[in-house]
This record gives sequence, structure tokens and C-alpha cells, in this order.
Amino acid sequence: MLTWLEQAQILQKSKQAFVIVTLAKVKGHAPRKVGAKMLVTRESSFGSIGGGNLEETTLKRARALLSEKSPEASVFKLILNPQAGTYGIQCCGGEVEIMLEPQMSTRPSIAIFGAGHVGQALCRVLGQLPLDLYLIDSRMTQLSGFSEAPGLFKRHAPIPETQLDELPPDSYLVVLTHDHAEDLAILDKALRHSSFPFIGLIGSDVKWHHFQRELGKQGHSPEALALVTCPLGIPGISAKLPAAIAIATAAQILEHFSKQGVELEP
Repeated sequence: MLTWLEQAQILQKSKQAFVIVTLAKVKGHAPRKVGAKMLVTRESSFGSIGGGNLEETTLKRARALLSEKSPEASVFKLILNPQAGTYGIQCCGGEVEIMLEPQMSTRPSIAIFGAGHVGQALCRVLGQLPLDLYLIDSRMTQLSGFSEAPGLFKRHAPIPETQLDELPPDSYLVVLTHDHAEDLAILDKALRHSSFPFIGLIGSDVKWHHFQRELGKQGHSPEALALVTCPLGIPGISAKLPAAIAIATAAQILEHFSKQGVELEP
């Protein structure tokens, strides 16, 4: 079994963001001794600081720091008694202080809404780059057949727009679901955020004209709608094959990276 330090080195090498959790102080009885450590990523954890409400509360706090991309270390106290158990009862009777030390990733994040033909093709193209990719779909079957890969996070979400709150700030969004109603709901919520530097929508000029009218009815200004890129892809590519659309879209995102000074580290 790997030590926490060996696991941290693996995460750093793969440029994944994570939080080092340390049981910094124990007063009275607790499940673990001072110095116990756990590593928390957006999708998993390594090690344990005692399980139960103590650990679940810590996981929630650590992942909130990752979502906020906060680089600041923090310490919080937790009382281990039946009255303080949001995620289960722990009757140890002690009090602990837990230190959270975020280790932030410099990898850009791209969220692909829709795991259909184009979404999967785009995932394969972008998956060759040092990126964090979030592949999101309301259909579990579309995700179950897609291979796991480092830096790829598959999310099944019956209401896809709810995932926008879970993405890292500054994520690039590509919206290409199988359902125009889903596309519209995702765009509506995305435009109410202020942290997404790129919002791309697959579709024709006719589709975008219709969406502009509907989004305008929902209160979005022309200035806000101008933040959406539709149709997707760099100009001059007319091929409609999923792979061609994926390549054109990936090229457009890379062009945007260059203009915004986003660097891809090897």
C-alpha cells in the first residue's frame, strides 16, 4: 500500500488538484491520533482520519476548497458527540482540529455536456492533452460504455445544469446534448455564472437564433448572449462528421487558450 506521501507525488505528477488533510490536534477521545492524514481529490480520497461524520464533514470541506480553487490552508474544529453528527453519530466525546492544505492544479478544465457521437469524439481529441475533462450526460448508458482515463471525470446527471455548480471556476463549457431543452437549460444557468470564460453550443445559425429569443425571454441581455459561441468550431471546416466537428471545436478552444494566455504544461 502506498504511503500518503507517495500518493501525493503521484497526484502532483499527474497535475491533479488535491487537499492534504491532517488531524492537527486531538482533545479527549477520537478515532485517530494526531498526525493522521488523508488526501482528497474531486472524485476520490486516500487514507482515513477516522471515518463517520468526522471524515464526511472533512471531505465536503476539502472538495469545497477544490471547487473554489482556493490555495489558502485552513483549520476547523469538530466536536465528536451525538448532537454534532450531520453525516452520522460519533460518540467519542473528543474534539479535533483538522488542517486542510489545498494543492491546486494548473491544468485547465473543460466540461463537455453530452456524451453522444460528437461529445465522445471531442473527449478523445482533448484527452490527449494535459487537461481535466468532465463528461456529463443525463443518460447513464452513454457514459458506461466510455473508457476510463486519467484526468477524465464522468458525471451522470439527470438534470445536467446542476453540475455547473460543481465544476472548477474558469472551466470551459461545450454544450452538445441530445436534447435542445437540455441545451437551453444549461445555457440559461451558465450565463448566470460569471466564471466561465468560454461557452460553446453546437448547432446551426437557425438554432442559435431560436435560443437567443428564448434566452432573451428569460432575462438575458444581448451582451450576455454574446458570450456564447455558436456555431462551434474554427471557420472554414464544413465537414459534418463527428470527428471533424470535434477537431474543429478542439482547435477553437486551443485558439481561445492562446488568446487568454492559458498554457498547457507537459
